[in-house]
Amino acid sequence: MNLSDSRTASQPPRRISAMEAVLAHLRGAIERGEYAIGDKLPSEAELCRTLEISRPVLREALRALQTMGLTVSKTGKGTFVVADAVEDPTFGDYAASDLLEVRRHVEIPVAGYAAQRRTPENLDHLAHLLDRMERETDTTAWVAMDTLFHLAVAEAAQNPVFRRVIEEIRDALARQSAFLNELGGRREQSNREHRAIVEALIDGSEHDAVEAMSHHLDRVETTLTDIVRSPRTASDLPTEGEPQA
Repeated sequence: MNLSDSRTASQPPRRISAMEAVLAHLRGAIERGEYAIGDKLPSEAELCRTLEISRPVLREALRALQTMGLTVSKTGKGTFVVADAVEDPTFGDYAASDLLEVRRHVEIPVAGYAAQRRTPENLDHLAHLLDRMERETDTTAWVAMDTLFHLAVAEAAQNPVFRRVIEEIRDALARQSAFLNELGGRREQSNREHRAIVEALIDGSEHDAVEAMSHHLDRVETTLTDIVRSPRTASDLPTEGEPQA
């Protein structure tokens, strides 16, 4: 099996969205100390007016700040700064580092078992799901199918305990997937990685399935690390709704 399509050495640069630019602006202000730990961010109305953005765009950026661990939102009180640097994003109940550690210990061997034990019905389900994901343009719908894909691989391993483990972290997987797609443009790359996994299962190759899943999780970790360590900067906010390249 050839993984070259999913191992592209470099990706073309993409233009950042309005949400990413707002996030970079607010994150930079926090990291520079313009908003100190304990400070309350300006109200949504004030930020929307100052940055000339809509409330939905601002709220997406505020959710990302909270996921990064920089702020907390208190109902009826506002958003408060709780850290001045991003260390370990949290997705639902789980820190990103804990989630990835478990995924490596579970999903990589699961892929190998799935290659040995998958049924024709498992392969049909995975192929159909992957086809839908490759055609899907709505991020929310794609994220939902992303978690279904990983559940389907676990099901193909023919061990209900593996499926139960993935079910337990399903919400965190969805939150992580949405985060990486919004800030890392991961969807097309992830589709290619998923395709490599399915091809390995079709071939019945334990080695290739393990390698493909390992590569997929490596790319997840790399993208997450890039987001945490290298905040995007923009001198000017893009026109709202400006498409990404």
